[in-house]
Amino acid sequence: MARSGEPEAYDAGPFVPDGTDLAGLRAAAAGCQGCPLYRDATQTVFGSGDASARVVLVGEQPGDQEDRQGKPFVGPAGRVLMRALDEAGIDPALTYITNAVKHFKFEWDARGKRRIHKAPSLHEVAACKPWLTAELRLIDPEVVIALGATAGKALLGGSFRVTRERGTLLTLPLEGDGGPPLVATIHPSAVLRADDRETAYQGLLADLRVAAKALR
Repeated sequence: MARSGEPEAYDAGPFVPDGTDLAGLRAAAAGCQGCPLYRDATQTVFGSGDASARVVLVGEQPGDQEDRQGKPFVGPAGRVLMRALDEAGIDPALTYITNAVKHFKFEWDARGKRRIHKAPSLHEVAACKPWLTAELRLIDPEVVIALGATAGKALLGGSFRVTRERGTLLTLPLEGDGGPPLVATIHPSAVLRADDRETAYQGLLADLRVAAKALR
């Protein structure tokens, strides 16, 4: 924690334990102070799902309901995602779902009664990257799915553009021999915001089918 007058530290690395399993990571993440977002969030929202999952899905950050419940993708966007996974031929029960950033970033509405999602900065995404890297190394999935621009940038770098690279089979860059195939798509919340929800949903579904095919 920075002293008064000192710049904030943006690095979760010192909080990530070596030689532990997912349960150990989750327990350690509960005390993470790797960036200032921990101050206002209710709790750390760590990944959830099968520790031996064939597919890891990475979103942006927890939303209001996720922050309150402590689990990722439990709100409306999560329901869209679960439906699309099932239709694409990916069993949701055999996936692991997490976010690039583990704390909810928000601002209050004008009346101070509703928390409004605010996109995490590149500093905050980079600060949280050690948690995501540790999750991916432990699970060692066959395919990674990046849900939205923030997840894509966290996994592939700042030049990533979801509109340009969605629905194609990419490779997750990791040290050593490289990582598993990666498919990028829109965040399921984009379906809920779209003027034409059905078209947006069908696009999400088509991208997820690319990932499903890579499993066979």
